[in-house]
Amino acid sequence: MRQTGKQWGGTFLGFIVGVVVGLGAALAVAVYVTKVPIPFINRPAGSSVEKEAAESEKNRNWDPNAPLYGKNPARPASGASATGSVVLPPAVVGRPSPAVPAPGKPEARPSADPLGDLAKARSAAAPADPFSYFLQAGAFRSADDAEAQRAKLSLMGMEAKVTERDQAGRTVYRVRLGPFDRKEAAENAKTRLDAVNIESALVRVQR
Repeated sequence: MRQTGKQWGGTFLGFIVGVVVGLGAALAVAVYVTKVPIPFINRPAGSSVEKEAAESEKNRNWDPNAPLYGKNPARPASGASATGSVVLPPAVVGRPSPAVPAPGKPEARPSADPLGDLAKARSAAAPADPFSYFLQAGAFRSADDAEAQRAKLSLMGMEAKVTERDQAGRTVYRVRLGPFDRKEAAENAKTRLDAVNIESALVRVQR
């Protein structure tokens, strides 16, 4: 009976000692795990703070429009960078400014009559005609007949003159229009007279 009590007491004591030893080992493992840094999770506090400060400084001076400035970038105004607004180069903002004429030179304007200007330029470039042209609308023996012809032409809006000329010992009264500086003008007047059945002749006189 005494041996059985001793065995039971030794077993209980061994159980208690094992529990105490196990708790102590668990406590040691827990302390070890909390003290040793875990890779990729626990990083040194000092290096993390420095990297974050460097990244913040880099982002603060970053300009999204830097590629648009070319080789000589123009730094934006302090007010624009503080508010975060984007400053665009002059080539991007709006339309290009119109060309300003050089000082002392008048600005060229389109002509209102380009065909008329072309005709004037051609007439100025053409050589001067050495002749003057008259359009004779009749030669009469009587001055009254010549004046009647002149009045008829005046009603048509064509100004004529009556001149006297001796021909074969007789006085002839000629009715003439002109002088015309260009042959084309005299031919146009002749066309008008032909349209109303008035005979006429083109006379050329040296200037």
